[in-house]
Amino acid sequence: MLEALKHLASTSAASASASNSAGQTELLNRFNDLQPPLNARQAALESARCLYCYDAPCTRICPTEIDVPSFIQNIASGNLQGAATGILQQNILGASCSRVCPTEILCEHACVRNHDSEAAPVRIGLLQRYALDHAGFTSHPFQRAAATGKTIAIVGAGPAGLACAHQLAMHGHDVVIYESQAKAGGLNEYGIARYKLVQDTAQREIEFLLGIGGIRILCNQTLGQHIHLNDLRRDYDAVFLAIGLGSSRRLGLAEEDAPGMLAAVDYIAELRQSQDLSGLALPAQCVVIGAGNTAIDMAVQISRLGAEQVTLVYRRGAQQMSATAHEQSIARDHQVRIMTWQQPQQVLLNAQGQVSGLRVVQTREHAGRLIADGVVTDIPAQAIFKAIGQTLDTQTFSAGDARDIRIEHDKIRVDAQYRTSLDGVYAGGDCIAAGQDLTVQAVQHGKLAALAIHSDLNAKV
Repeated sequence: MLEALKHLASTSAASASASNSAGQTELLNRFNDLQPPLNARQAALESARCLYCYDAPCTRICPTEIDVPSFIQNIASGNLQGAATGILQQNILGASCSRVCPTEILCEHACVRNHDSEAAPVRIGLLQRYALDHAGFTSHPFQRAAATGKTIAIVGAGPAGLACAHQLAMHGHDVVIYESQAKAGGLNEYGIARYKLVQDTAQREIEFLLGIGGIRILCNQTLGQHIHLNDLRRDYDAVFLAIGLGSSRRLGLAEEDAPGMLAAVDYIAELRQSQDLSGLALPAQCVVIGAGNTAIDMAVQISRLGAEQVTLVYRRGAQQMSATAHEQSIARDHQVRIMTWQQPQQVLLNAQGQVSGLRVVQTREHAGRLIADGVVTDIPAQAIFKAIGQTLDTQTFSAGDARDIRIEHDKIRVDAQYRTSLDGVYAGGDCIAAGQDLTVQAVQHGKLAALAIHSDLNAKV
């Protein structure tokens, strides 16, 4: 996956230094939890701060509609299983969401404690994590309904696909999930910063989810290659597409495929799966292009690995960045240099044709349009990571029934019940959603799509 950075293994002094002087244990310690969990005493004190609001704003803003005051009240009374069950009823991936959700712009931002003399919200994310980490279930808290005899195919074992599968299984349907990667989990397994979802968090959550029964996952199965929509429609009672966004956007610059240029998501995936972090290609200087949470994750992780200089480049201002202010502060805490109002203009190469830097031109807004003002800066770098967003892999929809799937604005078009333009085929998650492509949003899509599929199957009967 990291062929574009192979040259760094022999040329980067930083890589050699990291391999020789920083043991694997030391590197792993750099990727411990960004925010340590609450202990029992802290959880008790924090849960006591909740005012248990009626029509609570934290619940109203939660994409999965978790009853926040209820689960916090259960924590306060010592009923951790009750708290965890309440969370999981609404969000079966609540454990991962408690770690990766941008609570600073969702539930905690809405908390009424933000508006009194304390000016500090209840730490809802950490309380949710505490409840799920300490619930101690001896058996699965949810039971399958009587078998319906129906089987649904799900393409994609990411948050949307897994949430959909669990909900369908609860209603008595059998589910087969086809996953293109070697492991299930999608974004949680391959795309989240290692310091947010540590160790095997994603896999343990999947194991728990599968405990309800009736769900089978088949890996290394790619839509359009190993499996085809025509066959799925023929063999299953319904199909749910949770395929995410499989292609990285391009900058449109010459030399964009030169050694040293790489999609940030590819490096993050490699880092998350690596058993030996000291073996990863590590540039002494690198540039990350982008403005979202993936760009921040990339920049912070390469800094933690030991890169000497990490520069994040964005063509507009900090206020326009899709990464939250909290994420931006994490980057600054890790000595990431954030250069705003700078647009990539040229990939610089050395005599061997490898990346040696990035030329950017200063920008400004004029009459609502972004224009270059001619001031050019060269940023030295042995690697450039693109984090400018993902796009739908249109090759998936180039043959057979898949050609009848309607695509609009680089997303699969669905109605209010997550139905696509093709009968019996539904879709959810990043492949349909505009916005920040949050894990919690994908979970809600999967959950609601499952309810729609169940309702439609019952209507046909």
